[in-house]
Amino acid sequence: MKSDTKKPVYLRRQRWEESSIWQKKVLLVEATGELTERCNFNCLHCYINQPAGDQRIKQKELTTAEWLDFLREVVELGCLTVRFTGGEPLLREDFAELYTFSRRLGLKVGLFTNGSLITSRLARLWAKIPPLEKIEITLYGLDANSYEKITRVKGSWEAVQQGIAYLKENRIPFIIKGAMLPPIIERLKEFKRKAQQLASMDFPPAMVFALDLRARRDSPEKNQEIVKLRLSPQEYTRLMAQEEELYYQTMNEFCSKFLGPPGTKLFTCEAGRGAVALDAYGQLQPCLLLRHPKTIYPWRTKRNLGQALKQLFPSLLQCEATNPAYLARCARCFLAGLCEQCPARSWMEHGSLDTPIDYYCRVTHEQARSLGLIKDKEKGWMVKDWPERLKRWQQAMATKLKKKGIIE
Repeated sequence: MKSDTKKPVYLRRQRWEESSIWQKKVLLVEATGELTERCNFNCLHCYINQPAGDQRIKQKELTTAEWLDFLREVVELGCLTVRFTGGEPLLREDFAELYTFSRRLGLKVGLFTNGSLITSRLARLWAKIPPLEKIEITLYGLDANSYEKITRVKGSWEAVQQGIAYLKENRIPFIIKGAMLPPIIERLKEFKRKAQQLASMDFPPAMVFALDLRARRDSPEKNQEIVKLRLSPQEYTRLMAQEEELYYQTMNEFCSKFLGPPGTKLFTCEAGRGAVALDAYGQLQPCLLLRHPKTIYPWRTKRNLGQALKQLFPSLLQCEATNPAYLARCARCFLAGLCEQCPARSWMEHGSLDTPIDYYCRVTHEQARSLGLIKDKEKGWMVKDWPERLKRWQQAMATKLKKKGIIE
């Protein structure tokens, strides 16, 4: 005789969007913790670094206890991943404690590092308690001479190579990234090949093209150094299109989805929805670059992350541009999706949220001309028939890609 008693069910498959946690409208998916602005390097192009041994700055940073409180709070709000960055986050003497605590809370942990402070002990910790996200290391050259021209620290190349060796020895997954700086541009193909080999990547390294000015607006002298390193619009476009097949396929997909005038709304990136960043001193931001006084929340004193996510950050999405130059140009430009202009970068360049950035404007128009989206002396905000033009361009691009065998 069969019993009518059903066996208890301990596990049931369910699609993530059907989960009760998502039906309750989880506020937070990802958090970034800028553990320090201090760095053991002095890179020519850095938008944030402060001296590693600056005790005055160190004393202003969040304490271990404050970071642990923040981690608890993000988990309570549904967060799945925390990313630690800097400066150089491994300068924090409590890094291992913060890392271990994050993993015990169930968070995946990402790490942006220059790699020079990775020790055998840290690598063994990551082997024992895996971060579940690949560690990301940025390289600025192919040898000690080229690398140290950028970092301006003797021995930095050797230290990074040792850090990478510890990762490989302990089989810790990592990726290599690069930046479009003179030592790399001169040997770009070689750099990409060696980066893939070094990290056993089956894809080319991500490359940073846009060099941002100082986020704290603290050094006109350093800003001048950064500006000198920026690519010309022509060189920027040429290097972007170097891997021709991938570039045109990507542009075809991207332009089809994201081109069109943005209008007067400043925040088209949905900043602060599902992601936040906490800086080294306890100021909460919708994104790590957005440090305008009007867009930060004093988490250190208020300790209410939910309030920022429910009130301040959503209100930012309603902000509209008032700058006449922005309204006349950026708000009406159908190329805006290609442009690096955003409120955060406007703050870094000009100290406002809606002042056009001439450099990115020139880069965008050069790129658009090379793609055939605009004519020689045409500006994106002058084009009235952009929907029809974009449709014709898509048809022409599809034909081109089919001829090259890139798409069917």
